[in-house]
Order: sequence, then C-alpha cells, then structure tokens
Amino acid sequence: MGSKFPMTQLGISPRYVIYPHSAYNYKYSRRIFSEQKFPFKFVAQSLGDKWKLNDISTSSIQERWNVLMSRTQNFWNEVTFPLAKPGQTRKPDPENDCGFQVMEDILMIEKTIDRRTPCGVLSLAAVICIEQFSRMNGLTGKKMQKIFEALVPESVYNNARNLVEYCCFRFLSRDGSDIHPSLQDPAFQRLIFITMLAWENPYTNDLSSNAEKASLQNKLVTEEAFVRIAPAISGVVDRPTVHNLFKALAGDQEGISMSSWLNYINEFVKVRQKQISYQIPEFPQLSEERILCIGSNSKRPVLKWENNMAWPGKLTLTDKAIYFEAVGILGKKRAMRLDLIHDGLQVEKAKVGPFGSALFDSAVSVSSGSELNRWVLEFIDLGGEMRRDVWHAFISEVIALHRFIREYGPDDSDESLFKVYGARKGKDRATTTAINGIARLQALQHLRKLLDDPTKLVQFSYLQNAPHGDIVLQTLAVNYWGGPLVSGFINTRNQPEIRPSDEISDSRSHVFDIDGSVYLQKWMKSPSWGSSTSTNFWKNTSVKGLILSKNLVVADLSLTERTAKTCKQKYHVVEKTQATIDAATLQGIPSNIDLFKELMFPFTLIVKNFEKLRHWEEPHLTIAFLGLAYTIIYRCMYSPHFFLIMLLMVVVFPLTSQHDDHLVASFFFFFFSFFLKFC
Repeated sequence: MGSKFPMTQLGISPRYVIYPHSAYNYKYSRRIFSEQKFPFKFVAQSLGDKWKLNDISTSSIQERWNVLMSRTQNFWNEVTFPLAKPGQTRKPDPENDCGFQVMEDILMIEKTIDRRTPCGVLSLAAVICIEQFSRMNGLTGKKMQKIFEALVPESVYNNARNLVEYCCFRFLSRDGSDIHPSLQDPAFQRLIFITMLAWENPYTNDLSSNAEKASLQNKLVTEEAFVRIAPAISGVVDRPTVHNLFKALAGDQEGISMSSWLNYINEFVKVRQKQISYQIPEFPQLSEERILCIGSNSKRPVLKWENNMAWPGKLTLTDKAIYFEAVGILGKKRAMRLDLIHDGLQVEKAKVGPFGSALFDSAVSVSSGSELNRWVLEFIDLGGEMRRDVWHAFISEVIALHRFIREYGPDDSDESLFKVYGARKGKDRATTTAINGIARLQALQHLRKLLDDPTKLVQFSYLQNAPHGDIVLQTLAVNYWGGPLVSGFINTRNQPEIRPSDEISDSRSHVFDIDGSVYLQKWMKSPSWGSSTSTNFWKNTSVKGLILSKNLVVADLSLTERTAKTCKQKYHVVEKTQATIDAATLQGIPSNIDLFKELMFPFTLIVKNFEKLRHWEEPHLTIAFLGLAYTIIYRCMYSPHFFLIMLLMVVVFPLTSQHDDHLVASFFFFFFSFFLKFC
C-alpha cells in the first residue's frame, strides 16, 4: 500500500526548447497557450480524480455559471459588433482585456480546503495560492495541507502564512534553472502577485468572494511580502538587493501595484532574451564570452576620450571585458579591448571636456593603475535615463564579480573541485547572477524606475561597501560552490568516518549550508573568514523551519536571507547617519543646532557636575574637590601671592559664622577660582 501522504511528487518534467548561443545553453518554457486553454489544472483533471457529490457545492456551481454566462455575453458582443452602425463607437470593455481573462482563469478554481481555520478565515488570495500551487505540484489543496501538517509541528502549520510558503516554495524548488521557465507565463506572473498578497494577509474578515475578487487587482504589495516571496523565483531579484528593488518599483506609493509588477517582469524577460540573441561576427573572440549590453546607436553615441579628443564608436560589454570600436572618417577602426577580470581595476565617474576641461559630468573612467591603460568613456544622455550612472553600475558589477570569484571561489585548477558535487559550476552560477542583475537594471532603466545610485540594484557592487557585506558574500560563496562531498562522508553534518585525503581531513574547519552542503576550508582565501563576526555567524547556522532547498525555507530564513537582513539594517543606520551629517553641513560649516549641541555636550556635562559640587549634593565628592584645591594652594604658599591669600582667608572666617552653608560654599569656590588665576 502506498504512502498516504506522498512526500515528493515531481510528476512529468516540463518540456524545454534549448536556444544555443556559443557554448552556453539557456532554458525557456515551451508552453503553447493555444493548446491549453487554462494555464492550471482543475481538481477533476489532476491526478485522475473523479467528481464526488460531496465536492460539489452551491457556491462553486454559482461561480462557474456566472463565468459561463459572462463569456457567452462577451462572445455575442464580438459577433454582433460588425453589425453596429458606422457612427457608433464601442466603449472599451475591461473584461475583454487579455489580462482580465487570465485573472478570471486563475480565480475560477475548485476549492478543496476549508477556509475556516483555528486562527481565522482564509483570505481569497490565500485560497487561490494554495489551490493553484497544489495543482501545479500534482495534488489538491486539501492533500497538500495534510502533507504539510505531517511534516511540521502544530505551531507552524496553524499559521496560514506558512502553508502559503510551503505550497509556493515546493513548486519553485522543483526547478533549478537560472530563470524560472514559468516566468514568461502571464498567469504565473499574476499568481505570484496574488501569492505576495496572500502572504501579507492570509486571513480576512470578509466572507464575500466577489468583494475580494474586485479588490485583488487594486491592492499593493508591501515591502515585507515582496522581500519574502520575490527572491524565491529564480531571476526575479537577488536577496541582498531586494529592498532596493522594492523602492525602485514602488516609487512614491506605499507598495507595488500589479501593473508595475507585470511591466517589470515582462521587461526583464525581454532584456534577457535580447542578451541571448546578441551575435557580433566582427568580434570572433566573443565566442567564449557572454554579451551583456551594447551601448551605442545612431542617436546616442558613446565617445572615447584620448588626448583631449573624443572618438565616437560602438561599445560592447561582456562578462569579461569591454570592447570599443571607433568610427573614423574612413570607416571603422580596429576594436580595442579592456580586460575586466584582473585585479587592481578601478571604475569611477568622471567629467570630460575639450582641452582638458571638466565641463560635462557624463563620463566613466576605467583604469588599471597606470595612466596608459585608462579608458574614459562619455555616455551622451539626452533622454534623462541616467545613462552614465547605469553604465557605471554595469562595469562596476562585472569588476566586482571577478573580484568576488578571486577572493571567495577556488582556483579553476584546484583538484578539490572534483571532491564537492556541483562545485565546478559555482563560477558559472556567480556569473549568471551578475548577468541577471545587469538585465534587471536595464529593465528598470527602460521603465524609468531607477534609484539615485543604480549600483544599489546589483548585488556584488552593492555588497563591496555595504556594512556586513563580507558575511553576505560568504553565504553567497557557500551557495555557489558548496555541495555534498563526492566520497568520504556519510553525513556532511557529522564527523567523517573515512578521511580520503589531507585536503578534506578536518571537517570541523569547513562551513556548511543549511542543506548540508560543504564549503572547504582551503577555499577560504578572503581575510573576512578570520573575523570574529564571521566565526560567530557560522557557529549559529541552525534553522528551525522546513528546509526545501538551500534557498527555500518554510517558516524561517536561509543563510543568505539572514545576512542580507542584517546588512540592510546596518546600511539603513549608515544612511541615516550620513543624511544627518549632510543636513548639518553647509559648505563645510556646521549649521545645524543639533550638531552644535552634540559638540557642546562635554562642556555642558562639566558645568552640571561643577554645580553639583558647589551645592554639596554629594558631600564626599565636594570634600575631595576641596582637598585637592587646598593641596594646590599649599604648593603655592611660598609664592609672592601668599600675603594676598592670608588676607582673603581672614575675610572668609567671619562669613562662616554669619551665613548659611551654601553661601559659604559659594564664596569658597569664588575664592579658589580667583586664587588659581593668579597662581
């Protein structure tokens, strides 16, 4: 008898079309919408289940009847439209929109789970998410719920948010491609948006399905929900930069709308497909490189400055170098190449102009330490697209990528790469991550949704200067190069029973990911591994949630999520401090009263303590102060001022018998101050 709750049901693997480009292959889904009316399966069609009378409810029949009548009405409107009079115009019907139809297909789903739970009533978004992802996993929502309850404790499965995560993450964990193949599907794009809404509000107080349906497309996704769900889809966003991407997409709004989400995803897919289609026969050496962006056309040329002269030309950025092909009077010149993989490269913004002047702040300078290898590229921007800043981020990301590979990745000739399963693909994983980040930045540029500093949207450049960024880079390195040992370990979390070689003899020095993947000690070349922060972090990497993969954890955070969250918090403190300093400084002169108070605080503290001594609030401290003062006076007795001291002391004694203690104390302090001035 089979298991009542199957733990893994992958079903039939999706079909793909492989688009060759040089030596690299990219996978994209071959989903044909004409052959499949609805993008998701219904209960009656999944797993070969048959309709049962207990599964049929009045509400479900009414919903399907309403949808059927709506489609029938739309059909007759289309048929009778040519019969309308020439002078008549038809108003646009939102229900005829393709996106509206896709949403109707998503919402029209058989509900197998009970909306009433011990913690409240499930929202419509939560029900749709659970049911749709359950069918994509080959199960029903009710069966998926029972499996989840069997895997986790009661405190976890009673929270509907965790069930939403489990259904979504389990489907996403089945695919390991660089860009999820379903990302091109309009229905999948909308389902992810609904999932973020479901994660944010898994419960509701309104049982009216129609009211909830009407409000789904008008709701905004908040930052917390976006940060949790969006990075789980391959290619959408990197975890270290997800907060910055949210700010870019949200703009002045409190959250991300469905239209902004769909526009971003569609533009990102277009950019990635365009990158794959790049073929430049003029550069045969590009057969082993991936072209990321071509930065020139007839309307917006790129100028390369040499000896106070600007030469227009064609600029090409790859994952390893920059190519510039100048256009002269007699035609194109030989292409020049600047390698970006070596150490010591610096990229910065620059100003250019004729005769060495700095008139135009629109250039990028790339140098390798010497002035002879310095490139100055000007990006003419007439459309306000922050073209120079974007290209500065592009080049910075490629340089930062190779710096990351040198510091955190093993050498290509390292034989230990063959001892860890999948480690040989670590370099390609890191490179693909940077390529996706550059593609996302291009998509945001086309949508005009950039931040003031575009480098915050690409992770390797961002983490270079971010606080706690070195720990985030460590988790990324473990993610890219880590994997199970090919031999020698039965359980990588325990001590080895067999020690195959000296290279991996001491497993206690290695670090492990949450799924047991090992990152060898000999790969730890960066000095950041020896810091106390790094040591403390890797000692506490336990996870309480349900681990589906090294990047997907239900009811808890992965290692990269954990470090990225800390990095974001510390970066926010740094930004706030810098903003305070900038606001308090005007042309180098402090003009803010708050900063002045901070500078005067030590003097204010001294005055307050002196007043406490003068008023005898703490007698033992006042006596000690007077003793010190008498000692100073005694040392000065043999000075020329001794006679003056005696006269003043004679005046003091009568006062001690006629006035209160506070007045006497005040006089003493005045006397000592006057005396010390002359000593």
